[in-house]
Amino acid sequence: MINYIKKDAPQYKANLHSHSNLSDGKLTPEEMKDAYKSHGYSILCITDHERTCDHSDMTEPDFLMLTGYESHLRSAESNGKGFPYVPETHICLFAKDPHNITHINFDSRYCKYAKTPEEIAAIPKAGGINDRDYTVEYINNFLKVANENGYLCTHNHPVWSLELAERSAAYRGFFSMEICNYASFVGNRMEYNAPLYDRMLRDGQRIFCHAADDNHNNNPIDSAASDSFGGFTMVLAKDLTYASVIEALEKGDFYASMGPKILELTFDGNKVHIETEPVRQITLMKGSKSGIRKVGSKENPVTFADFVIPDDAPYVRFDVYDFEGNHANTRGFFRDELGI
Repeated sequence: MINYIKKDAPQYKANLHSHSNLSDGKLTPEEMKDAYKSHGYSILCITDHERTCDHSDMTEPDFLMLTGYESHLRSAESNGKGFPYVPETHICLFAKDPHNITHINFDSRYCKYAKTPEEIAAIPKAGGINDRDYTVEYINNFLKVANENGYLCTHNHPVWSLELAERSAAYRGFFSMEICNYASFVGNRMEYNAPLYDRMLRDGQRIFCHAADDNHNNNPIDSAASDSFGGFTMVLAKDLTYASVIEALEKGDFYASMGPKILELTFDGNKVHIETEPVRQITLMKGSKSGIRKVGSKENPVTFADFVIPDDAPYVRFDVYDFEGNHANTRGFFRDELGI
């Protein structure tokens, strides 16, 4: 029996993609921390654009700051600039060591929010210099260098980035992809990427999925246009320490949500038991044209489901859908992982 989500075990709410006023966000790192802590979060990663900063001094016993940054890969002809109709790739890098601020494939053309020349010179660097490009080969090499230098890498907002599914499926080295990027979702209502995630799993990629805000806070936090608190990741770590959270991310011990909470998920051979907060629907997705679902109503909501994994399912994952139209999504589980 595999108890993936144990009932009453800790779940740490995290925003793994955010921007402060060290790049193009409006709030200071301290204001960001206070805002997320006051909204029930336990983990925040400030991933400013091409700014490798260690915020671990803001960690408290009940709130963890992860070290990371966001990188951009564009065609060599772009000279580092982004254009509205031209595809590009964005990557968040999470440092396994909280004090690791190594800059991968440093390119001065991308450092719009650069520090002073003296500070830039002092930043540790790995990989190529001033050579970025938007080819699958280059991006996969970038991911290889990042992984070798102690980073976990995520594939960010592929719809906003205008990336073709075929391109996304060719990347190797991401440990997770944003199944929801809330800032982009607020902007276009399309950045809920379940179809792309299933495409990856059908191709046999062992990639996880998470949700994140990518907040910049250009609008007030309590406004309808706010890009905060709408996409989050529930981390199933043993405790709220840096090492335990990184271990949970590496192992895929987390799930994505825009609202619903999953309380339990247990596998017993090909049998599955899942419990949730009261929701409209729980669906077992299996990579085919349709899933297996249990549906409720506001008068009689669903709080659990029992499924039998079909013999022809190469993998399964679970989608939870609430009455406000919000999803929670687990990662994909392949048959060999489940011992079936």
